[in-house]
Amino acid sequence: MTPVPSPSMPVSRRALYSWCIFDWANSAFPTVIVTFVFAAYFAKGVAANPTEGTTLWGMALSLSGLAIALASPVIGAIADRRGARKPWLAGFTLLCALCSSMLWFTQPSTDWIVWGLVFFALGNFAFEVSTVFYNAMLPSLVSPARIGRLSGWGWGLGYAGGLSCLALTLVIFVQSEIPPLGLDKTAAEHIRIVGPLVAVWYLLFALPLFRFVPDAASTGISIARAAKLGIGELFHTLRSIRQYRPLFRFLLARVLYIDGLNTLFAFGGIYAAGTFGMAVDEIILFGIALNVTAGLGAASFAWIDDWIGSKRTIMIALIGLIAVGTPILFVTSKTAFWVLALFLGIFMGPAQAASRSLMARLAPPGQVTEMFGLFALSGKVTAFLGPAVLAWVTAIFASQRAGMATVIIFIAAGALILTTVKEPS
Repeated sequence: MTPVPSPSMPVSRRALYSWCIFDWANSAFPTVIVTFVFAAYFAKGVAANPTEGTTLWGMALSLSGLAIALASPVIGAIADRRGARKPWLAGFTLLCALCSSMLWFTQPSTDWIVWGLVFFALGNFAFEVSTVFYNAMLPSLVSPARIGRLSGWGWGLGYAGGLSCLALTLVIFVQSEIPPLGLDKTAAEHIRIVGPLVAVWYLLFALPLFRFVPDAASTGISIARAAKLGIGELFHTLRSIRQYRPLFRFLLARVLYIDGLNTLFAFGGIYAAGTFGMAVDEIILFGIALNVTAGLGAASFAWIDDWIGSKRTIMIALIGLIAVGTPILFVTSKTAFWVLALFLGIFMGPAQAASRSLMARLAPPGQVTEMFGLFALSGKVTAFLGPAVLAWVTAIFASQRAGMATVIIFIAAGALILTTVKEPS
């Protein structure tokens, strides 16, 4: 087994590229399955009606999010005791790909609602947990001075990979007059094919990581023993919260600003449709454009992260989101909305990528996977809060603009707490 690399034993460029390419690989699942193609198919083609479909899809997403929040820290703590991360990453990668491929059988009938929801929720769980082990590799691949670059490049490549798979899906299958492979449009096979397509995409582009990226050596501890030690260490960490004050302040800050960002992603299209009258095809184009600017922002800010530090990079991104997002609440011109929204996207990517690099810098050695499990927890534990507050304020004021203003409040609150976090020098 290849030993864990360190600044004194740098890994090859090929290994670094291979790590980044995994972001390209796994982003196909959230882009094509969770957000765009399969989600829309389920709501309109499988469920009894779009309203019921949206409700069921949201419930499945929430339940899988709860499972992710509860399981990630525990699994991460166990993995730290076992040493090697690749076996865990491989297992959850294969599970996500398997669940994605099983979505092919979700026929356009209410009889297949449970089938579709079960494999979607399980696949989403596997996808999110796999990122715990993927992210935990980051601090062992490069020195702290280069963590920001590697995280930003990977995150930017992730945006590009998701959009590339989406574009391939739309051009070759969804929008094709005569779909390839003899697919039957009347049975929605040209849509259902996205499940196997994402599975193949994911597995194919994940291969370089497993081939070229070094891993920690296995400790040889049994899973049962690792579970006992890992869970015990996790509870000790939670009880000794004062020893990890900067880390937990950061996680608290992230709970708030990520809630704001996730709500923005979830309701941005709804806001564009309701306030500016965008049609479905225009919203899809808008979403693609927004992801492009977010990816460019993540890649561009990667150098800034290493230059001025992850905390300052996140602060710049959050201030940018507030400064650009506030005028969006007041403009009435669709053109002005487009310009401001695309500019807003530049700050979305860095806020996410620099959060990953700051976590890598704050995590104590020997507990990196456990801490990235808590990182996953912080992104899911209050995922319901942002959408709930937005819906509540929208209903009270009968205004989408008022509802979207809550996103700014969440981001500002997270930024305020982040100012109290001391970043390692």
